[in-house]
Amino acid sequence: MSANRPSAARRPPYVICAGTILLLTACGNTSETAAGAHEVRAAATASAGVAGPQAAGERGRAALGPYAGRAAPGPYAPRVLPREIPALGSRTRGGIPADARQALVVTGDSYNSSLSTAVLYTRDDPAAGWRAVTDRWPAHNALNGWTDEHWEDDLRTPVGVYGLTAAGGRFEPPETAFPYEQRPEFAVSGEGFHGETLEGSFDYVVAVDYNRVPGASPLDPERPLGKERGGGIWIHVDHGGPTQGCISLPENRMRELLRILDPEKKPVVVIGDAEALER
Repeated sequence: MSANRPSAARRPPYVICAGTILLLTACGNTSETAAGAHEVRAAATASAGVAGPQAAGERGRAALGPYAGRAAPGPYAPRVLPREIPALGSRTRGGIPADARQALVVTGDSYNSSLSTAVLYTRDDPAAGWRAVTDRWPAHNALNGWTDEHWEDDLRTPVGVYGLTAAGGRFEPPETAFPYEQRPEFAVSGEGFHGETLEGSFDYVVAVDYNRVPGASPLDPERPLGKERGGGIWIHVDHGGPTQGCISLPENRMRELLRILDPEKKPVVVIGDAEALER
């Protein structure tokens, strides 16, 4: 016997009721049967679940519940989740503050590489999520690559999510809403690791809030974690080679970055090698 087939003991009670009514009709008084035939047939069909148009309509309206008398809702529309920044893992995404609406994402080629790329994202509509507002820019990071625990002179760039709260440089800034100070102390000379000149590297800088007082001048020497944990991590003009710990971008991209950054949007920088950012 099929598992889906009901047993005789479980047959619906209306079958028994209908049979009983038919038996009474055959054995009863003829005149009484004729007089009550309509009522008997109506009771039998109702018990058998075969109701007339009016009853069917009432049951249909009851089944529709709150939608009775109006169009039933269309097909279920799945909820559309906000867009996330590509290639970021849950831990990295969780490090981005809820009120941050700008994020410069710098992705290193590998843990020991000094080559990276940068893209600026915004989320002006939290329901829609993040969207890229720049192309992918070429960038450099520290000579030895990246680290989860930065120390003075390790020649590695600290992985993480950090605020961007101050900028400065030797040159007058492009039109920007971002806090910026123009000072001659941003002048630099000497050579980089590949013999390239460092002159002009600090014409435009944005301070990364690693081991520094947020909002202070990029030149502020205070190191809340201690001097041994390094500091002075900036985003600055690229000089054509690795840095000591900073991120560097082409000069025209630095100017573009300063034009777009808006302190009201609580900008952050998300930096690390690709493997680290995927965590």
